[in-house]
Amino acid sequence: MDYRQKLRAYLNREIQALESLDIEAVNEVMNVLERARLSGKQIFICGNGGSAATASHFCCDFNKGVSEKRTRKYHFVCLSDNIPTMTAIANDIGYGEVFRFPLRGRIERGDVLIGVSGSGNSENVVNAMEYAKEQNAETIAVVGYSGGRLKRIADYSIHVEINDMQIAEDIHMILDHMMMYVLSQ
Repeated sequence: MDYRQKLRAYLNREIQALESLDIEAVNEVMNVLERARLSGKQIFICGNGGSAATASHFCCDFNKGVSEKRTRKYHFVCLSDNIPTMTAIANDIGYGEVFRFPLRGRIERGDVLIGVSGSGNSENVVNAMEYAKEQNAETIAVVGYSGGRLKRIADYSIHVEINDMQIAEDIHMILDHMMMYVLSQ
């Protein structure tokens, strides 16, 4: 089989989506994250499926990679990383609460919540973001497609404007690495 044409088409769509990325929005989000780091605030992050993996990767890259040589370190907390807690909440309360429940009594004014969702409509991420806003935390949506509900309710958003889950998720990871690279300099 010769997959080269389809591979090239995928890469071209990815390049086009990257070129349309709003660098001002990325810069704004980076400043929110830096303010949180410098003021000792927590940054919570969550997502489902591939976005859960992205959330976990952000947590690693900022807590270790960006923080390694800094006196004031990032304090990222990935709400998607504790499978026993997530499944207990999903079983006993409901899957829509797996991210909101662990924020209760933990997220404070000035903390940050990042919701990662390809569609922007993941109910459990939306619920967490609504709760974070009620607690006067800053909220960031990292989304694809139309941006969904998350983009509408978040204080800040990075929107990958493409109706393709794989490319949206690819670019969400590129955003993590791009921010890590810049902030580590």
